[in-house]
Amino acid sequence: MPITKGFRALVDEAMAQVTTYTVVQVQARLSDPAVQVVDIRDIRELNEGTVLGAFHAPRGMLEFWVDPASPYHKKIFADASKEFILFCGAGWRSALAAKALQEMGMTNVAHIDGGWAEWVKLGAPTETLEQQKARRPAKG
Repeated sequence: MPITKGFRALVDEAMAQVTTYTVVQVQARLSDPAVQVVDIRDIRELNEGTVLGAFHAPRGMLEFWVDPASPYHKKIFADASKEFILFCGAGWRSALAAKALQEMGMTNVAHIDGGWAEWVKLGAPTETLEQQKARRPAKG
């Protein structure tokens, strides 16, 4: 069966429909409490580190974690006062994911152009998983 619409066309459509920020734009907003950066990369990709302050939501679970009706819902996504800025390795998966969340009704979602690769290339702040775990409040 031939593919009638390839991944590139899907990504291009998503990019035309979602808010896209540069690394510099997001870096300037990292301390803004109204911004939550979301790392949608696979768990195996996290060994390289992540964006400072990012919340990890694997792409395969994102829609389930966002939907309050899902048994997998994460409360963090219920905060309508936040803008959720997604990123992946190169900006393709995050564009598709942001489009999917918009289709679910989210209006407070965007993504980072160039993803993790661009973030690291520009020397934006990162943290290791150990640093991230140490920063999180202890579960009591």
